[in-house]
Amino acid sequence: MASRVLTAASRVATKLSKTSRTPVSAVARRWRATQAATYEETLNVPETKVTKLANGLRVASEDSGIPTATVGLWIDAGSRYENEKNNGVAHFLEHMAFKGTSKRSQTDLELEVENMGAHLNAYTSREQTVYYAKCFSKDVPQAVEILSDIIQNSTLGEQEIERERGVILREMQEVETNLQEVVFDHLHASAYQGTALGRTILGPTENIKSISRKDLVEYTSTHYKGPRIVLAGAGGVDHAELVSLAEKHFGNLSVGYEEGAIPLLDPCRYTGSEIRVRDDDMPLAHVAIAIEGAGWSNPDNIALMVANTLVGSWDRSHGGGANLACKLAQASSIDGLCHSYQSFNTCYTDTGLWGVYFVTDQANVEDMIWNVQKEWMRLCTFVTDFEVQRAKNLLKTNMLLMLDGSTPICEDIGRQMLCYGRRLPLPELDARIEAVNASVVRDVCMKYIYDKCPVVVGVGPVEGLPDYSRSRAGMYWVRM
Repeated sequence: MASRVLTAASRVATKLSKTSRTPVSAVARRWRATQAATYEETLNVPETKVTKLANGLRVASEDSGIPTATVGLWIDAGSRYENEKNNGVAHFLEHMAFKGTSKRSQTDLELEVENMGAHLNAYTSREQTVYYAKCFSKDVPQAVEILSDIIQNSTLGEQEIERERGVILREMQEVETNLQEVVFDHLHASAYQGTALGRTILGPTENIKSISRKDLVEYTSTHYKGPRIVLAGAGGVDHAELVSLAEKHFGNLSVGYEEGAIPLLDPCRYTGSEIRVRDDDMPLAHVAIAIEGAGWSNPDNIALMVANTLVGSWDRSHGGGANLACKLAQASSIDGLCHSYQSFNTCYTDTGLWGVYFVTDQANVEDMIWNVQKEWMRLCTFVTDFEVQRAKNLLKTNMLLMLDGSTPICEDIGRQMLCYGRRLPLPELDARIEAVNASVVRDVCMKYIYDKCPVVVGVGPVEGLPDYSRSRAGMYWVRM
């Protein structure tokens, strides 16, 4: 029976091949077209649509058709726009946004969000303030209206302000127990000493105790302007509907400035320097070493991202030993140089910090610094195309994995609209990464790392941290 079926099938196939006008090769191509899309083909969709309102506010969204959505306001205002007297006001204002408006009390706001099954959140960085909501797609109009209400109609009541002082002071105490946060605050204070980037986001204690309602209102009226705000949306979001909602709820946002002058970012000069906070009672040393990197829009930033991936990260749970791809990770694993390390590339509008943060025992601080700088010198001189290709593949993978879900996509849209004035299409970003080779990495690392003054911060038992002159000397090689 099987042989007769096979023969019949063969006859049908033969007949089709004789009578069909479609060549067999065309059939094969059509069959291959139904297979999984290639990496390049998946980078095209969905499109990010952008519309600019009459008052300068931009609406940017990506519709993926899922039943949930994230919508948020990305505002070009953070701690960098503060001065010494009002440092901490942007973060204070973010806290006050959820304490009630002229339309809703704090209880009404919380109940409304909970009844929607939504999540309302906010955060402040050195250059941006963000308010966003995660909700069902059908609830996007309500979520946008709530976002509009909290940034335009917050009551900023005196009782709520006094209550929030205590909340922020407790938050500052919690941050002080997070040693990584402490190290990075010191890193900014040292690298950008005397400038706005050198100040912390939360502000000093004396400012938190003295910030008034007048300070909050003044900051809002100065910086919450249409041209400096992006309404971003991702997930199940219809762009035309989002534009209509923006015109309805944000169309009255002012464009001009009361004193006529648009607040501009003052340049933040970088200074190679160090800070040591020695405490031998602490079990481990927390150390960061960095150089001045590139700003968001600087074309060198892509090569620095690849170099950052080459340095990589590691902790003792990884194992791996000599089989690890990153040279610094190999040394850390085999020689037990540290408990963990991670490379970082922190970008701002016109500058950045590129470096390594690590946690280690007191006895290994000096050796770890030496190995970090050795790896940096290798990037400047001997990095190979094979390593760079591996790093590019890993970088692209990590960037795509970070866009898993409506919230990270919405965040990516809002941040890029403020940083670049547009959202970089994934094919363009892919092409920029692919254009980087070993020669480009060596040239860029030579430009930013070689013979440059580092900034070094150590917290804990850092007796073994080399003095600054030795750290500076490790930024170049003398070869005979």
